Amino acid sequence: MEKKKIVQEVGSLMGHYCEECFLYKHHRKEKGRNFAHRFCISECTVGQKIKSIGKKLS
Repeated sequence: MEKKKIVQEVGSLMGHYCEECFLYKHHRKEKGRNFAHRFCISECTVGQKIKSIGKKLS
């Protein structure tokens, strides 16, 4: 049950913050998809929060 709750929390965060993210769109357009993805995971505060929540699944 906890696994389902964690996945829902990540989905909620992504739906609320990441769907229309200006920074992701800008970086993807200017520097490419890989750069934008790395930025989201390592630099973005929402990405870091999602990463920390995801570690609970391991």
